[in-house]
Amino acid sequence: MLTKANIRYVLDTLEDMYPEAECELNHDNPFELLVAVILSAQCTDALVNKVTPALFEKYKEPMDYIAVSQEELEQDIRSIGLFRNKAKNLKKMSQSLVDNYDGEVPASRDELVKLAGVGRKTANVVASVAFDIPAIAVDTHVERVSKRLAICRWKDSVQQVEETLMKKIPEEEWSRTHHRLIFFGRYHCTARAPKCDRCPLLDVCREGQKRMKGAATS
Repeated sequence: MLTKANIRYVLDTLEDMYPEAECELNHDNPFELLVAVILSAQCTDALVNKVTPALFEKYKEPMDYIAVSQEELEQDIRSIGLFRNKAKNLKKMSQSLVDNYDGEVPASRDELVKLAGVGRKTANVVASVAFDIPAIAVDTHVERVSKRLAICRWKDSVQQVEETLMKKIPEEEWSRTHHRLIFFGRYHCTARAPKCDRCPLLDVCREGQKRMKGAATS
């Protein structure tokens, strides 16, 4: 596991690499962000961003999703994976906002996870990005990078990864680090072909060193 000093080095290096890292889902308000994050489950942000311009033009508020038929909404998001289930969740989520929150997206993570289609990761993203509440949302990139760098253990669950990161990273850096870990995993430490040979973190990454050694002997 990385030492406290090594974790500080990782955080500083990620800041140097991705100083402007931020949420890549296009949105203009908390409700649009919530919809976009729900759509992004098991789907790329790039694909969601292709669908949401027309979607947000047609559906401005929760009542719009409630009023439309399930079938029509499905057609509007058909190019996104799991579109039937996501359409169902968007309608349920919108109904909950109208019934319980006066049509407004709640800032509380505890309230957000009560909404259809909203798990812990989604709640953390919305709380952090829309309401500036410190949070670390663990997606596949954050989990992979945290484990490869030995900030977390390979056997850790997603919940344990989140808890470990929250312990080891200063709270005021949670949200920024979450985005930087995503960028690092999305554009550098990729799942299938990580750029270990030109990684500024190679000196503190046992996984990267192992991969480089394996490549040299093969």
